[in-house]
Amino acid sequence: MTIQDAHTHFFSRPFFETLAALSPRTEDSNTLLQEVSDATGIEIPSDDIGAHTDRWLEEMGVHGVERMVTFASLPTEAEAVAEAARRSQGRLLPYTLVDPTTDKAVPFVEKAFGDLGFRGLLTFPAMHHFLPDADCCHDIYALAEAHEAPVIVHCGILSVKLRDLLGLPRPYDLSFANPLSLVPAANRFPDVNFVVPHFGGGFFREVLMLGMQCENVYIDTSSSNDWVRSKPGGIELADVFADALNVYGSERILFGTDSSTFPRGYREDIRDNQLAALGAASASSEQVENIMGGNLARLLPARQPSNA
Repeated sequence: MTIQDAHTHFFSRPFFETLAALSPRTEDSNTLLQEVSDATGIEIPSDDIGAHTDRWLEEMGVHGVERMVTFASLPTEAEAVAEAARRSQGRLLPYTLVDPTTDKAVPFVEKAFGDLGFRGLLTFPAMHHFLPDADCCHDIYALAEAHEAPVIVHCGILSVKLRDLLGLPRPYDLSFANPLSLVPAANRFPDVNFVVPHFGGGFFREVLMLGMQCENVYIDTSSSNDWVRSKPGGIELADVFADALNVYGSERILFGTDSSTFPRGYREDIRDNQLAALGAASASSEQVENIMGGNLARLLPARQPSNA
């Protein structure tokens, strides 16, 4: 079985430095980041992008991951992630965060798809306070369509522990986080493949309704899926997979782990839990192969080298 992971974060030095610089605390960035490391055990990477890339590639080799999507989780990290993707020779598939509400969004996306070679986009409506069909999104979706690039639309519960540790405010507004708000955009741009991560992050009923309504919407399975605690009476991950398979089929579900930091590295535990849940949901071997790698391989086929 080929493993291709559709949801990981690169989390290079520029990511951490950008958030530290935004902190209202008076300590310098290095001091703040050391405090974060001491409090969490997270290793703050050096500014050697090659070394950080090699570490991720080594993790992929150890855990049998052929390719994985990796995010520039802030626009300031885009150059670093683009460099990592180039070094990886196609094994890292770069996506970048974009805030559609800023006047820099369209030129940034043009550069991301052009000079930097990005394969997809990541948006956070609850973070940046917009609805997915807002006018500010349309030019970005048109660029995604032209470059055959998926657009991830984060829905549901959102928490960023690193922001809390740095004293940054919590701007998250879940009134912008309902998956059903994606329906108008998905209908307006039927040739764009939209992806809702984490099974909708607590809006599971809504993400099932979305999948019934819009054939160009995928879901990904990433993270520990702790959102299941938000459902009164509880729900098991196997039941989540069974319901998702009933609506989306195995062809519109993308495996992901949300792997992000070291020394934890690649989240093999999440992968194994999901495989066990798929087994408990009576998924066939073909369905498992689609979810665990086949769908991403079809969604983002390998590119020919530029000198070919």
